[in-house]
Amino acid sequence: MVEQNLAYAQQIPFDLGSRQAFARSDFQVGESNRDAVAWLDRWPNWPAPVLILQGPAASGKSHLAAVWQNKTGAQIVRPEMLTQASAEDIFELGDALVLDGLDPWLGDREAETTLFHIYNMLKEEQKTMMITMRMAPSAADFIIPDLASRFRAAPSVCIHAPDDMLLASVLIKLFSDRQLNLSNEVISYVLPRMERSFAAAKEIVELSDHMALSEKRRISVPLMRKVLSRLLDESY
Repeated sequence: MVEQNLAYAQQIPFDLGSRQAFARSDFQVGESNRDAVAWLDRWPNWPAPVLILQGPAASGKSHLAAVWQNKTGAQIVRPEMLTQASAEDIFELGDALVLDGLDPWLGDREAETTLFHIYNMLKEEQKTMMITMRMAPSAADFIIPDLASRFRAAPSVCIHAPDDMLLASVLIKLFSDRQLNLSNEVISYVLPRMERSFAAAKEIVELSDHMALSEKRRISVPLMRKVLSRLLDESY
Protein backbone atom coordinates (compact mmCIF):
# COMPACT_ATOMS: atom_id res chain seq x y z
CA MET A 1 0.00 0.00 0.00
CA VAL A 2 2.82 2.40 0.89
CA GLU A 3 4.54 1.64 -2.43
CA GLN A 4 1.29 2.43 -4.29
CA ASN A 5 0.92 5.71 -2.42
CA LEU A 6 4.50 6.70 -3.18
CA ALA A 7 4.07 5.83 -6.84
CA TYR A 8 0.95 7.98 -6.98
CA ALA A 9 2.71 10.83 -5.18
CA GLN A 10 5.51 10.82 -7.73
CA GLN A 11 2.96 11.29 -10.53
CA ILE A 12 1.77 14.62 -9.09
CA PRO A 13 3.08 17.54 -11.17
CA PHE A 14 5.27 20.04 -9.33
CA ASP A 15 6.67 23.40 -10.32
CA LEU A 16 10.47 23.29 -10.18
CA GLY A 17 12.55 26.14 -8.86
CA SER A 18 13.26 27.59 -5.44
CA ARG A 19 9.95 29.30 -4.84
CA GLN A 20 6.60 28.73 -3.21
CA ALA A 21 3.77 27.91 -5.62
CA PHE A 22 0.24 28.79 -4.58
CA ALA A 23 -1.88 27.50 -7.47
CA ARG A 24 -4.64 25.00 -6.69
CA SER A 25 -2.69 22.31 -8.56
CA ASP A 26 0.25 22.82 -6.15
CA PHE A 27 -1.86 22.14 -3.05
CA GLN A 28 -1.58 18.51 -1.97
CA VAL A 29 -4.99 17.07 -1.01
CA GLY A 30 -5.32 14.21 1.47
CA GLU A 31 -7.66 12.99 4.18
CA SER A 32 -6.21 15.52 6.63
CA ASN A 33 -7.24 18.57 4.59
CA ARG A 34 -10.01 17.29 2.30
CA ASP A 35 -12.75 19.02 4.32
CA ALA A 36 -10.91 22.35 4.15
CA VAL A 37 -10.54 22.07 0.37
CA ALA A 38 -14.25 21.24 0.09
CA TRP A 39 -15.10 24.50 1.88
CA LEU A 40 -12.92 26.40 -0.58
CA ASP A 41 -14.81 24.81 -3.48
CA ARG A 42 -18.14 25.60 -1.81
CA TRP A 43 -17.56 29.36 -2.01
CA PRO A 44 -19.49 31.64 -2.55
CA ASN A 45 -22.21 29.49 -0.97
CA TRP A 46 -20.92 29.85 2.59
CA PRO A 47 -23.57 29.97 5.35
CA ALA A 48 -21.83 32.87 7.12
CA PRO A 49 -19.68 35.83 6.03
CA VAL A 50 -16.55 34.37 7.66
CA LEU A 51 -14.88 30.98 7.24
CA ILE A 52 -12.26 30.07 9.82
CA LEU A 53 -9.46 27.78 8.66
CA GLN A 54 -7.77 26.28 11.70
CA GLY A 55 -4.70 24.07 12.05
CA PRO A 56 -1.14 23.75 13.40
CA ALA A 57 1.90 25.64 12.11
CA ALA A 58 2.98 24.81 8.54
CA SER A 59 -0.14 22.72 7.96
CA GLY A 60 -1.02 24.49 4.71
CA LYS A 61 -3.39 27.20 6.00
CA SER A 62 -1.57 30.06 4.26
CA HIS A 63 -1.25 28.05 1.05
CA LEU A 64 -4.97 27.26 0.99
CA ALA A 65 -5.81 30.89 1.81
CA ALA A 66 -3.62 31.97 -1.14
CA VAL A 67 -5.44 29.48 -3.40
CA TRP A 68 -8.76 31.00 -2.32
CA GLN A 69 -7.35 34.49 -2.86
CA ASN A 70 -6.39 33.58 -6.43
CA LYS A 71 -9.85 32.12 -7.01
CA THR A 72 -11.81 35.06 -5.63
CA GLY A 73 -9.53 38.04 -6.15
CA ALA A 74 -9.63 38.56 -2.37
CA GLN A 75 -7.60 41.32 -0.81
CA ILE A 76 -5.06 40.63 1.95
CA VAL A 77 -5.73 42.06 5.40
CA ARG A 78 -2.59 41.95 7.50
CA PRO A 79 -3.51 41.22 11.16
CA GLU A 80 -1.79 44.38 12.42
CA MET A 81 -4.12 46.44 10.24
CA LEU A 82 -6.84 45.73 12.80
CA THR A 83 -5.14 48.28 15.08
CA GLN A 84 -3.87 50.60 12.34
CA ALA A 85 -6.90 51.15 10.11
CA SER A 86 -10.62 51.64 10.59
CA ALA A 87 -13.11 48.86 10.04
CA GLU A 88 -14.61 50.89 7.19
CA ASP A 89 -11.28 51.25 5.39
CA ILE A 90 -10.52 47.53 5.69
CA PHE A 91 -14.04 46.60 4.57
CA GLU A 92 -13.71 48.76 1.47
CA LEU A 93 -10.61 46.88 0.29
CA GLY A 94 -12.71 44.40 -1.68
CA ASP A 95 -15.69 42.06 -1.87
CA ALA A 96 -13.59 39.21 -0.47
CA LEU A 97 -10.89 39.45 2.20
CA VAL A 98 -8.18 37.15 3.62
CA LEU A 99 -6.77 37.55 7.13
CA ASP A 100 -3.92 35.11 7.72
CA GLY A 101 -2.72 34.50 11.30
CA LEU A 102 -5.27 36.09 13.62
CA ASP A 103 -4.27 34.33 16.88
CA PRO A 104 -1.86 36.91 18.40
CA TRP A 105 -4.45 39.67 18.03
CA LEU A 106 -7.26 37.98 19.92
CA GLY A 107 -7.29 39.54 23.37
CA ASP A 108 -6.43 42.99 21.98
CA ARG A 109 -9.56 45.10 22.51
CA GLU A 110 -8.84 47.49 19.62
CA ALA A 111 -8.24 44.64 17.17
CA GLU A 112 -11.31 42.75 18.32
CA THR A 113 -13.49 45.86 18.06
CA THR A 114 -12.37 46.46 14.48
CA LEU A 115 -12.94 42.81 13.59
CA PHE A 116 -16.41 42.86 15.18
CA HIS A 117 -17.45 45.82 13.00
CA ILE A 118 -15.95 44.20 9.89
CA TYR A 119 -17.92 41.01 10.57
CA ASN A 120 -21.19 42.94 10.84
CA MET A 121 -20.51 44.88 7.63
CA LEU A 122 -19.59 41.70 5.76
CA LYS A 123 -22.88 40.12 6.83
CA GLU A 124 -24.93 43.17 5.89
CA GLU A 125 -23.33 43.55 2.44
CA GLN A 126 -23.05 39.77 1.78
CA LYS A 127 -19.29 39.83 1.41
CA THR A 128 -16.91 37.11 2.60
CA MET A 129 -13.68 36.72 4.55
CA MET A 130 -11.35 33.78 5.18
CA ILE A 131 -9.47 33.86 8.49
CA THR A 132 -6.68 31.45 9.43
CA MET A 133 -5.89 30.54 13.03
CA ARG A 134 -3.79 27.96 14.85
CA MET A 135 -6.32 27.53 17.66
CA ALA A 136 -10.01 26.75 17.33
CA PRO A 137 -12.40 29.66 18.06
CA SER A 138 -13.82 27.63 20.93
CA ALA A 139 -10.38 27.64 22.59
CA ALA A 140 -9.63 31.34 22.07
CA ASP A 141 -9.92 33.93 24.84
CA PHE A 142 -11.96 36.81 23.43
CA ILE A 143 -12.39 40.14 25.18
CA ILE A 144 -15.57 41.10 23.31
CA PRO A 145 -18.36 38.55 23.98
CA ASP A 146 -20.31 39.46 20.82
CA LEU A 147 -17.26 38.75 18.65
CA ALA A 148 -16.72 35.44 20.46
CA SER A 149 -20.32 34.36 19.80
CA ARG A 150 -20.07 35.24 16.11
CA PHE A 151 -16.77 33.43 15.63
CA ARG A 152 -17.91 30.35 17.53
CA ALA A 153 -21.05 30.19 15.39
CA ALA A 154 -19.15 30.70 12.12
CA PRO A 155 -18.12 27.68 10.04
CA SER A 156 -14.70 26.46 11.14
CA VAL A 157 -12.72 23.71 9.43
CA CYS A 158 -9.57 22.08 10.76
CA ILE A 159 -6.54 20.78 8.88
CA HIS A 160 -5.44 17.63 10.72
CA ALA A 161 -2.12 15.81 10.96
CA PRO A 162 -1.12 14.48 7.53
CA ASP A 163 -1.18 10.81 6.55
CA ASP A 164 1.71 8.99 4.82
CA MET A 165 0.50 9.72 1.32
CA LEU A 166 0.14 13.44 1.96
CA LEU A 167 3.49 13.67 3.77
CA ALA A 168 5.17 11.86 0.87
CA SER A 169 3.61 14.29 -1.60
CA VAL A 170 4.72 17.28 0.46
CA LEU A 171 8.28 15.97 0.82
CA ILE A 172 8.53 15.41 -2.94
CA LYS A 173 7.20 18.90 -3.63
CA LEU A 174 9.54 20.60 -1.14
CA PHE A 175 12.58 18.80 -2.53
CA SER A 176 11.41 19.53 -6.10
CA ASP A 177 11.11 23.23 -5.24
CA ARG A 178 14.87 23.06 -4.57
CA GLN A 179 15.48 21.03 -7.76
CA LEU A 180 16.42 17.94 -5.73
CA ASN A 181 15.31 14.43 -6.66
CA LEU A 182 13.86 12.10 -4.06
CA SER A 183 13.76 8.31 -4.49
CA ASN A 184 11.15 5.90 -3.15
CA GLU A 185 13.88 4.38 -0.98
CA VAL A 186 14.53 7.71 0.75
CA ILE A 187 10.82 8.43 1.26
CA SER A 188 10.20 4.94 2.65
CA TYR A 189 13.06 5.49 5.11
CA VAL A 190 11.98 8.96 6.24
CA LEU A 191 8.19 8.57 6.62
CA PRO A 192 8.06 6.16 9.60
CA ARG A 193 10.87 8.02 11.40
CA MET A 194 9.78 11.67 11.10
CA GLU A 195 7.43 13.77 13.19
CA ARG A 196 3.94 13.77 11.65
CA SER A 197 3.76 17.42 10.65
CA PHE A 198 4.37 19.75 7.72
CA ALA A 199 6.67 21.80 9.93
CA ALA A 200 8.88 18.75 10.41
CA ALA A 201 8.88 18.05 6.67
CA LYS A 202 10.04 21.62 6.04
CA GLU A 203 12.86 21.27 8.60
CA ILE A 204 13.99 17.97 7.09
CA VAL A 205 14.14 19.40 3.58
CA GLU A 206 16.01 22.55 4.65
CA LEU A 207 18.62 20.63 6.66
CA SER A 208 18.98 17.97 3.94
CA ASP A 209 19.62 20.61 1.31
CA HIS A 210 22.20 22.35 3.52
CA MET A 211 24.04 19.13 4.40
CA ALA A 212 23.98 17.83 0.83
CA LEU A 213 25.53 21.08 -0.42
CA SER A 214 28.13 21.37 2.34
CA GLU A 215 29.17 17.71 2.07
CA LYS A 216 28.72 17.52 -1.72
CA ARG A 217 26.48 14.47 -1.38
CA ARG A 218 23.25 13.42 -3.03
CA ILE A 219 19.98 12.96 -1.12
CA SER A 220 20.28 9.36 0.10
CA VAL A 221 19.32 7.16 3.03
CA PRO A 222 22.72 7.63 4.76
CA LEU A 223 22.36 11.40 4.45
CA MET A 224 18.78 11.30 5.75
CA ARG A 225 19.96 9.21 8.70
CA LYS A 226 22.32 12.06 9.63
CA VAL A 227 19.57 14.65 9.11
CA LEU A 228 17.04 12.86 11.32
CA SER A 229 19.70 12.22 13.96
CA ARG A 230 20.64 15.92 14.01
CA LEU A 231 17.00 17.01 14.32
CA LEU A 232 16.40 14.48 17.10
CA ASP A 233 19.42 15.75 19.05
CA GLU A 234 18.22 19.35 18.69
CA SER A 235 14.78 18.45 20.07
CA TYR A 236 16.20 17.30 23.41
